[in-house]
Amino acid sequence: RNGSYLLASGTSSDASLLEDWFPEKISEVPSVSDILWPSIGGFVAMALMGKVDQILSPKGLSITTAPFGAVCAVLFATPAAPSARKYNMFVAQIGCAAVGVFSYLAFGSGWLARSTALASALAFMIITRALHPPAASLPLLFIDGAKFHDLNLWYAVFPGAAGCIILCFIQELVCYLKENVKF
Repeated sequence: RNGSYLLASGTSSDASLLEDWFPEKISEVPSVSDILWPSIGGFVAMALMGKVDQILSPKGLSITTAPFGAVCAVLFATPAAPSARKYNMFVAQIGCAAVGVFSYLAFGSGWLARSTALASALAFMIITRALHPPAASLPLLFIDGAKFHDLNLWYAVFPGAAGCIILCFIQELVCYLKENVKF
């Protein structure tokens, strides 16, 4: 679906307009393994990042950011999706974090910085062919999160790249377990 079906066909039935408002029709019900392993992966990811936060908190650093919850959903629940590709995740997370820093430096913390950052992050992901939706929130998090401002471009490395490395290892484990340990 490309979003222009109304223009292409000239008409649309009520059924196709409502289609997006209901769950995708699939032939099989998810197994317990399909539900449990991604959930365990998310728990382990946040627990590990939380432990890293405890160690680094005296230095004022945090690796646990809300966008990583969305990254976990992409990596663990839809590992075959294009947005779960390692290239997409790393390039988008690092690049969009840097976009947030530059937007904040140029425009401060107001609406113009947020709007410019989001538009620039989307353009960056499209140009680099690294679409990873959770990364679009990183510029906004930087702009609104005063605790990150002193990091400047290090924000792209930590929490950006560091969090991606941790999540990649956990994703590999979750995918292996999901395929090899069934319930």
